[in-house]
Amino acid sequence: MAPHATIAWGATVSTVPVPAPGGHNTHVPVEMTRPRFEELVGEALDEVPAELLGLMDNVVILVEDDPPPDEPGLLGIYEGYALTERGWDYSGVLPDRILIYRNPILAICETDDDVVEEVAVTVVHEIAHHFGIDDARLHELGWG
Repeated sequence: MAPHATIAWGATVSTVPVPAPGGHNTHVPVEMTRPRFEELVGEALDEVPAELLGLMDNVVILVEDDPPPDEPGLLGIYEGYALTERGWDYSGVLPDRILIYRNPILAICETDDDVVEEVAVTVVHEIAHHFGIDDARLHELGWG
């Protein structure tokens, strides 16, 4: 599983190490179409209990090919206000976003089964942040 970190402005990210320029990497990334990858994200969501999905509020889950250039190993990110941080004045805001990054996930996986597992872990990890679960607790639970 990939390591995860929290950045100061409240978003939570999932990252993996990226080889330094000129570094040796004999791993060949898995190739997968974007539609198939999006299906895997949907399948991962199908595995989340309906009761939990029903509690999610004002959040969208999106797939993007690549993270920002300054975060090349980013697997996923939760951007927004966790349910535990929302107060009486939470209204009229744009939806929180969970972004799942296709190319970094494919880059760290050796098989299609690895992709299925990493997508599931990343989706659950980012959903957990929507519910206010921090990285330390996710590591304790085995979803770090």
